[in-house]
Amino acid sequence: MENENQLYIPLQNVESEHCALIVDKGLNEVKEVATHKVELNNQRVLITATKYPEEAVQSAVKQIRSLGYDVTTVKQTFPVIKMSCASCAANTEATLNNQVGVIKAEVNYANTSAKVEYIPSLVTAQQLKQAVQAAGYDLLIDNSSEAKESLSEIKENQYQNLKRKAIGALILAVPLFIIGMFLMDMPYANYMMWALATPMLFIYGKQFFVGAWKQTKHRSANMDTLVAVSTGTAYIYSVLITLLPDFMHRLGIHSHVYFEAAGIVIAFILLGKLLEEKAKGNTSSAIKKLMGLQPKQVTIVHEGSKTEDTAVYAGTINQKGSFQFKAEKVGSDTMLAHIIKMVEDAQGSKAPVQKLVDKIAAVFVPVVMGIAVSSLIIWAFFGGENGMSQGIVAFVTVLVIACPCALGLATPTAVMVGVGKGAEQGILIKDAESLELAKQIDAIILDKTGTITEGKPKVTNIKWFEAFSPQHQNILYSIEKSSEHPLADAIVDHLKTDSTFLNGVSVENISGQGIEGKFENSSYVIGNEILLKERGIKVAEQAKQWINGHLANAQTVVLFSSDEKLLAAIAIADQIKPTSKPAVGQLQKDGIKVYMLTGDNEQSARAVAQEVGIDDYRANVLPADKAAFVKELQEQGKIVAMVGDGINDSNALAQADVSIAMGKGSDIAMDVAKMTIISSDLSKISDAIHLSKYTVQAIKQNLFWAFIYNIVG
Repeated sequence: MENENQLYIPLQNVESEHCALIVDKGLNEVKEVATHKVELNNQRVLITATKYPEEAVQSAVKQIRSLGYDVTTVKQTFPVIKMSCASCAANTEATLNNQVGVIKAEVNYANTSAKVEYIPSLVTAQQLKQAVQAAGYDLLIDNSSEAKESLSEIKENQYQNLKRKAIGALILAVPLFIIGMFLMDMPYANYMMWALATPMLFIYGKQFFVGAWKQTKHRSANMDTLVAVSTGTAYIYSVLITLLPDFMHRLGIHSHVYFEAAGIVIAFILLGKLLEEKAKGNTSSAIKKLMGLQPKQVTIVHEGSKTEDTAVYAGTINQKGSFQFKAEKVGSDTMLAHIIKMVEDAQGSKAPVQKLVDKIAAVFVPVVMGIAVSSLIIWAFFGGENGMSQGIVAFVTVLVIACPCALGLATPTAVMVGVGKGAEQGILIKDAESLELAKQIDAIILDKTGTITEGKPKVTNIKWFEAFSPQHQNILYSIEKSSEHPLADAIVDHLKTDSTFLNGVSVENISGQGIEGKFENSSYVIGNEILLKERGIKVAEQAKQWINGHLANAQTVVLFSSDEKLLAAIAIADQIKPTSKPAVGQLQKDGIKVYMLTGDNEQSARAVAQEVGIDDYRANVLPADKAAFVKELQEQGKIVAMVGDGINDSNALAQADVSIAMGKGSDIAMDVAKMTIISSDLSKISDAIHLSKYTVQAIKQNLFWAFIYNIVG
């Protein structure tokens, strides 16, 4: 490309000239974009950056998405190696975000990973790797199972190597400490301490000096810099005192050496690093448990001599005989793999408070270096006879005590533990923000079918108000066979043994009300009483009595009519889950207002609400009305959680502050929701809220002690 500031951004959902015009006008408001041209046929937009191309792309994508359109991007999580502290994570994140084509990058020090969203036509994973390497770290871009096993081996080897270094340094630290504290007057004490401190710094502590040198070459600084400068300064100062005591004394410098300080600091920092790695490993124990459920090897049977329509899930035990099966999903496509990926992504996500901590960590090392140098200068010029010695002590102390890792680990370790504990309890949490926000929920909306009830409706009775006709039953069966609604499935299951599917039936869904079918120039409607009224179909008093009798028993009644009259009514029962009533009671006990929304009729909704103890409910609610009700509560200042299991709940789930899907519900609901209850047990919602409270409490405690430690130090 002739001009490096000219960039193509691939578009999605821009399907007409009108859409292109909206995007065009929207980009006029982006100050980072100097010029732009939407190419509708190529589904892309050419932009010219005013100054920084990376900022222009990020701002343009943000604007395009705010207009309701999208951009073709890739989201990947990469392991990051060679990071030694939270400042390293901040540097790596800044490096990735400065690459042209990266929309957003987040680096988590606790699990050493980078979540990156980027435009593959502008930047590749290999280029991201090269950029990170140039900053002094490395990015592993191979996501194969072999690469993951290799990464585990690398981490284990690093841990064992760190363990050997820590043990070796601690062994040498014992005699060094004894001599430095109690035997300073013995002959050659300085030389003995020099001999002990040298391997501690340059063999066991070599990684700090190598890391600091790499950061210096990249005009950066991190925890390694603090350790290397502090211990290196103390070491060099002590060597000069040992070799040139008279010269140093003439300069007015106190003759005390600090070999023990330099060596013991290295030993204790190595021990701290070892404990840190151990803690980081423990936080991912939930992932390891889930991974332990995956079989290491599977045999795939491509063709079987006999097949059945029943799904066989991984982990099934065949006790007698044998059978052949077809593996439809293996490896990364299995449900377990998706769960593991979801938990990994959540553990790598950042809580809102972490963004502030990251900003502090990014400037932490330079600020500490400035304070240390200032301390040295002040003591040297104004400290009197021993000012230089005191200045060295102050300089080393400030650098050694400062700990950006405490700040960097405070939030992510708590999040990793919280998400992991949630997974162990059957609560899949997609991101840290939802985990942090759940404790603030003061209003929760429950869908009825599949959430409060089992979601397994069964037909209890069919009443024909006209003379029974096999043809009408076949039409009813055929129309419902074309629907994906749970009530339709119940009717189909009830009629399938003595009904015939009619190929000539065409259907059209009527959102929230039912379904319309046509067969041989006649129209038929299956749905609720409201739908029949809209079509001008009257329900006789006798039929109303039959309907009301079943509604009073918390059953749903589906009406089947021709374009002229009511033909039949189908009573369907969906059992309330045994855990629903105690779960609602617990939520109310926790001070949360519970609402129930359902597309079902008033009488059935009232009966279910009364049985589980919900005072505030809404019946005959359309999908759009659910989302509107969520918004209404939010406008009242409430933090709203929506719990649902169906496609009809997806809009409300997206609108809610915290969205929770039932694991036995639709894939769309689970995709939209930020939490998923695998067992579909409502009592798990209280567990999730309590988990949120404990996690946030842990975050606050961690941050408090991290800040107090650094401030006091």
